[in-house]
Amino acid sequence: MSIVVRFSPKNLTAEQYDASTRKLEEAGVDFPPEGLDYHVCFGSDGDLRVSEIWDSREQFEAFGEQLMPVLTDIGIEFSGEPEVFEVHNIEKR
Repeated sequence: MSIVVRFSPKNLTAEQYDASTRKLEEAGVDFPPEGLDYHVCFGSDGDLRVSEIWDSREQFEAFGEQLMPVLTDIGIEFSGEPEVFEVHNIEKR
């Protein structure tokens, strides 16, 4: 079952976000990874947030094992766990 994941990092800047995607590429990690249907970074600089739609919780958790060391290295902090919701319906245009 698909899930929606919402991240609310503390004081996330565009520079930190861009550094995270660069470091993933440098580490040879595919982005977007298998199972990630949508990835959206939004908000104002210094208060950016991320929402994603994953095909499964297992794929999300597997990617998290690769992602978290990168985020920690950059200094991206989270206030608690991300919000995770099961998807009831998806409509695409």
